[in-house]
Amino acid sequence: MDYVSALVPPVVMAVFFIGVIRVIVKTQGGANKAKEDAVVDAALARAEATKQAD
Repeated sequence: MDYVSALVPPVVMAVFFIGVIRVIVKTQGGANKAKEDAVVDAALARAEATKQAD
């Protein structure tokens, strides 16, 4: 039974990792891409404006 307890954590982590990768791949592109790009552009503009003000 020691081998079962030794294999459970890596299997759980592998399943979690695969889930994270699937979410990342699914959220790339599409309607979300335009929103994400707009958020990044706004953040960069704010950072540039702050740098210019200093």
